[in-house]
Amino acid sequence: MSMTTVHPTFAAPGAAGRPTVRLAIVGGGPRATYALERLAATADRIGGGQLHVRVFERTGEFGAGAVHSARQSRTSFLNRTCAQVGLAADETMRGARPLRAPEQRPTLYEWCREQHARSGHPDLDLSPTDWPRRYVHGAALSDMFARFVAELEARPDARVDLVGGEVVDIRDDGAELIVCTADGRHYPADRVLLVTGHSPHDPWRSRAGRSVAAFAARHRVPYVPYAYPLEVTLSPAEAPPGCSVGCLGMGLTAIDVILHLTEGRGGTFEPGRDDRLVYRPSGAEPAVIVAGSPAGVFTFTRPDNHKRDAGQEHRGTFLTTAAVDRLRASVGVAAPGRRIRQLDFDAHLLPVVLLEMAHVHYTTLFGARTGRHLAARARPAYEAFLAGASTDGDLIAPLEQAVDEIAGTLTDVLAGRRSLAEAGHRTTRWPVAGALARWVRVVHGDDAATQLAGLLDDPAALAAAASEWPVPTGLVPSVAGNRFDWTRTCAPITTDDRPGPQRYAARVRSFMEQDLRWANQGNLDNPHKAAADGVWRDLRGVISYAVDDGGLTPPSHRTFLARYPRHHNRLANGAAPEVMARITALVRSGIVDVGTGPQARADGDETTGGFRIIGPLTGASRTVDVLVDARIHPFDPDLDERPLFRSLAARGLVRRWRNLGADGTAFAPGGLDLTDEAHPVRADGMPETRLTVLGPAAEGRRSFLLSALRPGRDHYVMRDVLTWLETFWAACHEQVGQPGPAHHDAEARGERR
Repeated sequence: MSMTTVHPTFAAPGAAGRPTVRLAIVGGGPRATYALERLAATADRIGGGQLHVRVFERTGEFGAGAVHSARQSRTSFLNRTCAQVGLAADETMRGARPLRAPEQRPTLYEWCREQHARSGHPDLDLSPTDWPRRYVHGAALSDMFARFVAELEARPDARVDLVGGEVVDIRDDGAELIVCTADGRHYPADRVLLVTGHSPHDPWRSRAGRSVAAFAARHRVPYVPYAYPLEVTLSPAEAPPGCSVGCLGMGLTAIDVILHLTEGRGGTFEPGRDDRLVYRPSGAEPAVIVAGSPAGVFTFTRPDNHKRDAGQEHRGTFLTTAAVDRLRASVGVAAPGRRIRQLDFDAHLLPVVLLEMAHVHYTTLFGARTGRHLAARARPAYEAFLAGASTDGDLIAPLEQAVDEIAGTLTDVLAGRRSLAEAGHRTTRWPVAGALARWVRVVHGDDAATQLAGLLDDPAALAAAASEWPVPTGLVPSVAGNRFDWTRTCAPITTDDRPGPQRYAARVRSFMEQDLRWANQGNLDNPHKAAADGVWRDLRGVISYAVDDGGLTPPSHRTFLARYPRHHNRLANGAAPEVMARITALVRSGIVDVGTGPQARADGDETTGGFRIIGPLTGASRTVDVLVDARIHPFDPDLDERPLFRSLAARGLVRRWRNLGADGTAFAPGGLDLTDEAHPVRADGMPETRLTVLGPAAEGRRSFLLSALRPGRDHYVMRDVLTWLETFWAACHEQVGQPGPAHHDAEARGERR
């Protein structure tokens, strides 16, 4: 293995005249690691040829890449638990044969345990449900990448070179592709795998960004258009102690920024009253970090994961692929060039999403048997909706009516107005005792549930005890409370009364503390968290099934991308409880100012020559010394800071994907036009089979493209790699003039059907 750029060409024939297949992997991050793992595991398929691989990574951090760098700040965390991150293919991944021995394909948790036994480093002393620091994931990726490269290098018929440079162009030279790096070197290749990951937008390439960047340049105000790497963009020289920082965004990137500027500057968190953290400043942090976003609230806390295996993940009762197919048949619209009929997300799919959320919410609150009763009450209206009947989109009303009846009965029992036996005699369609026991356990906790069992035959004693039960969960102690409310779920903090910055900030603090209690209750026992996790995480694949590949009309697709990925990120893709406890402590301390509220924006003040963070709904206006854009932008080649995809488009090797509607409307969300095998479609409409593109560049046609491999789930990240691998080996065998091993191809074809 060599990290070098001294080999400008590949020799066409290999040793002893054996033909060489030249593979270039552009991007050396997680997907490159997974690709090399499968390449090394199946390298016997090289057959009579030789394989020469070059991996290009502009940062030189092979295996991890920039985002997962092992050198990044220790204050950034993954938002997955240790056991939920894989490093190689496992038994659940269709077509992944041969597999490595279990000890050669650890999960991140197993890798950490192995490394902790050797080093004793506390950051590696993790349980399966702990949330690892992001740099630990980067170290694991780099280590596994090196192992896979060494495995290939040990073969007499394979060679791997690592090129620490940025690829800026790929030229079609007829018989081969020419990979061009920023230092002017050219590398011929037969096949190219593009796994470049996320890259930021260049602010100068959009009207809005150009306005901000030009103001900053004109007045020499520090402006950070992309936060990473934090240790460079937000060093003490760039954001000195005591300054004020404006942070545009309140998602995961903003959380990284805030912790880097506080804990990363030497601040500490200590336990305070009521087990709440207290922040102790070091004096090296900014005086204030003004955080603002369209929603005006941080991403919600990820709940403790009590789903220990795939069998515990929620399976849709109403939101299923079969339901999507029925909607397409009844109300879908045929579109040119589409094999499926297009839907409108808000009109056709959101009602089913909300029904599923409400059902999960109330099943969590009242128990599985009562949940089946609720499903039966909701089903007639749901079936009519799938058949195309107009219901004004309100599928939840029958379910809510049933909840009203349940709440009335349980309230009477808890108040001593009706005995449990009498209530059970009147109600035979759902289990009163079971629903009551579940509600008490969820709302009041295990101690109250244990006490309840001894009071069921004494209505007066039960009423007296129930009035004294604590509410450690932060839920409403009324049975008629804790209702599912989509509007409040999306916007939990009201601004209807036009609160000032201080009142709004107090509401944010109160919600964050409540949200932490809900998260600590877990994704199986808190109704709010169960509904969000069960639908927007466990059933994310069903939503993708409805949306991807032009599944929505162009106007609806535009609306979906503008609105619902944000909802998904806030509801189901937030930070760990221990991370959000830190952010909450910083909000309480006043170092993080959240008073700007929804629709916050940054305006340049020509009079003062500085930026102001404006809160139009709260009246907030805060001057800041440094402005940070703490948002991750979707893929868009026209706005990308890196020139590669613009160069490919200019050469006609790629084109944007366009969603075409039946009425002639079209929407181009930004991602590339790719075949089912992830080959880009050229400007002339023909597939460029020598190129394969995985990851963010497919955004638009596909949704929810996360990069970290999930073990034990037949995860789509590895399935994409396996699809590429099959096409790559088939091309190799054609190039070297021999058939490939039939059993691999047959297995892959059979499992893709």
